[in-house]
Amino acid sequence: MYEANVASDYTVITPPRPECIYTSCYCEENVWKLCEYVKLKNICPLDGVYAVFISNERRMIPIWKQKSSQGGERVVWDYHVILLHKDKGGQSYIYDLDTILPFPCPFDVYSREAFKSNEYLKPMYRRKLRVIPANVYLQHFASDRSHMKDPSGTWRMPPPPYACIETAESSMNLDDFISMDAKKGWGQVYDLPEFVQLFGGNQ
Repeated sequence: MYEANVASDYTVITPPRPECIYTSCYCEENVWKLCEYVKLKNICPLDGVYAVFISNERRMIPIWKQKSSQGGERVVWDYHVILLHKDKGGQSYIYDLDTILPFPCPFDVYSREAFKSNEYLKPMYRRKLRVIPANVYLQHFASDRSHMKDPSGTWRMPPPPYACIETAESSMNLDDFISMDAKKGWGQVYDLPEFVQLFGGNQ
C-alpha cells in the first residue's frame, strides 16, 4: 500500500475518497462533481484547479495503478479524466478516483507510477493531456451519456443517479474534451513530457 505522503502544509480540497460522488466508468462526471464541490465549498481558488483529459488521436492510452487492472498491469483506456490541483506554493496533487494510489497523490508519485514514461511506448500509445481550468469545465462541459449506450440503447455501464450535466449551449460535447486537437475545445493540450515539466515542479 502506498503512503499518502501529502505535505504537512497542503490542504486537501475534496472529501475523503469514500465520500466523493463516484460512478464507475464516468470519470468525466466524477471530476466535474469534484470541481463543483471545490467551488461550492470555496475551499481554494479555482484558478489552481484543473480537469485533465488524457487521450490521444487513436484513443488508446495506457495507465498503470488503476483499480480495474489485473495483477498490476496497465489498463488501456480510450480516455481518462483526473483532477489536478496546483496550490499557491507550487505543489501539485492528482485526484484520481479510479487509482489504487493515494487520494490525493503527489504529482511526482502519480506521474512515475501511473503514467511512467512515453520512452518505451509505441507512438500509438503515447499520451496527450488536455488541461482545462475548473471554472471553464464547470461552465462548458455537457454530456447526455449517449456514449455509454450500445446500438440497442442499453447502458454499457449503469449511469450516475443524478441528472445529466448540460449547459445552455449544449447537451453533449464530450468529444470536444476528449479530442487532442489543440485547435478544438477548451483548455490547453500538452504531450506528457510538457505536462510533467509544467506541473511537476516544487515537489
